[in-house]
Amino acid sequence: MNVTDFLRPEGWLGQNSGPRYVQLRQRLEQGIEDGILAPNSSLPPEREIAELTDLSRVTVRKAIQELVRKGAIEQRQGSGSFVREPVAKVEQSLSHLTSFTEDMERRGLNTTSTWLERGIFLPSPEEMMALGLSANEQVARIHRLRQAGGRPMALERAALPLDILPNPTEVTGSLYSVLEQTGFRPVRAIQKISAINLEAPEAELLDVAEGTAGLRIQRTSYLESGRVAELTRSIYRGDAYDFVAELRLSN
Repeated sequence: MNVTDFLRPEGWLGQNSGPRYVQLRQRLEQGIEDGILAPNSSLPPEREIAELTDLSRVTVRKAIQELVRKGAIEQRQGSGSFVREPVAKVEQSLSHLTSFTEDMERRGLNTTSTWLERGIFLPSPEEMMALGLSANEQVARIHRLRQAGGRPMALERAALPLDILPNPTEVTGSLYSVLEQTGFRPVRAIQKISAINLEAPEAELLDVAEGTAGLRIQRTSYLESGRVAELTRSIYRGDAYDFVAELRLSN
């Protein structure tokens, strides 16, 4: 079946089947799932879809924008709307304290980083509170875009006391690998996960549309002594990650 025949409204567009833009969005999603709309293929222009479906261009535009926000469609300036290449999701356990590099290497993916900030700074109020620092102390901070298999996956901002990470420029790959060499690798952590819609700066770095679903994770990590070693705030692509936790019935 070609795209034109697939979009004809007979058989899928109904008066009592919900908002029309939702019906069109679902039809387009079905076309993507069935391979009728192949990855990297272009959608017909909004005007043509409107004529085929007997819907208004406003309705068509709203359906497409929903798919853009969900990460299924991307709009290229001057070229139109295209089906995005599907992203293979990564399952990350919440039961083990591992680094991004370790997680990806176990899956056979090479990791790279684009550095956005790396150095020694005065701590923010949040960092002072989390790390137990005073206002006149300094903090080591690293902020980078994490990529795996050549694809942007996450934005990671970590802050550590200077006696734990005196030279942040030593971190070229895994932060935990550097900390393990100096005897300061954390042994436990508390993580808070929140669902967000990515704002323009983060979306651009992660190569998704503004408003796309993402995950914000704040991790506070502890040494064996109980001291806080690290405050990390990360933003993950929502289409690339499933976080998995094993739950047991307590006695």
